[in-house]
Amino acid sequence: MSINWLILFIGGLFETGFAVSLGKAQETSGKSQALWLASFAVCVAISMYLLFKAMGGEKAIPVGTAYAVWGAIGALGTVVAGILLFNEPITLWRLFFIGTLVMSVVGLQLVSGA
Repeated sequence: MSINWLILFIGGLFETGFAVSLGKAQETSGKSQALWLASFAVCVAISMYLLFKAMGGEKAIPVGTAYAVWGAIGALGTVVAGILLFNEPITLWRLFFIGTLVMSVVGLQLVSGA
């Protein structure tokens, strides 16, 4: 795995961070809400920067592949966080479709040539 794939993975985790921050901001008010919104802004900035970095350099990941994988990592992380932090339901169909998402990400990495 190249450094760009690692950068992209970390960027996807920060995407999860900004989604979780928005969810937590919805549950709070006042100073706590402001801190969650600040967390959102920081996570968005870091996530976008890491996506940008993964698409450049010697082992650049093609933009279509990078964006799809970044979004999928963020989506997967957000679903898991929703289950753990927001008591969202765990159903067979949710697990099935998350599994297909993971398989798609692995497939894109295998065929990207990066």
